[in-house]
Amino acid sequence: MKLDKSVLSLYAVTDRRWCGEKTFEQQIEESIEGGITILQLREKNITYQKFKDEGIKVKKICSAYHIPFIIDDDVYLAKEIDADGVHIGQSDMKLIDARKVLGKEKIIGVSVQTVEQAVSAEKYGADYLGVGAVFSTNTKDDADSVSIETLKAICASVSIPVVAIGGITFENIAGLSGSGISGIAAISAIYAQKDIRLSCKLLHNKVRECFYGTDAF
Repeated sequence: MKLDKSVLSLYAVTDRRWCGEKTFEQQIEESIEGGITILQLREKNITYQKFKDEGIKVKKICSAYHIPFIIDDDVYLAKEIDADGVHIGQSDMKLIDARKVLGKEKIIGVSVQTVEQAVSAEKYGADYLGVGAVFSTNTKDDADSVSIETLKAICASVSIPVVAIGGITFENIAGLSGSGISGIAAISAIYAQKDIRLSCKLLHNKVRECFYGTDAF
């Protein structure tokens, strides 16, 4: 699937640790209303059945708002619940096998940290790339850092959209200007915030200013 890069401009990755007084579904709905453009359901250390149950709920919300819905890591779950796509890492199912499972119409994103990985992912059919961590982060314990120079080199080496992730906040987004990315992926900058709608609106406007120009969308 050929993605319009604007679909990836504000990529939300869920994390239920910050639910607080709100339900997980309420947080997601507020982020969509605030302006996210795509959502990835990321769940760790839960059963397949619970992941599936959550996936069905979140897919329903995303469908109502016409927001693409991506499953983290689990290709077979994405297939089973007919998600819009899956995001896989270097240690997950091979991209070529994921494409066989999901077919050519589904979105497949791949995490990369080097130019070689990026070129290979595009060659084997990735629709977009996630690159990070571009800033230090406490959200993902296993996240290695990627320099801005490497991020630029990755963007220059492929024709598919690239999304930066890792430690991105409203305050440091501008530091990614000129890198060639199509958008930012955020977790705590969205779901750890008291006012999720406002945070997403501010992030959305900042992304538009830094990467698209004020009239782009």
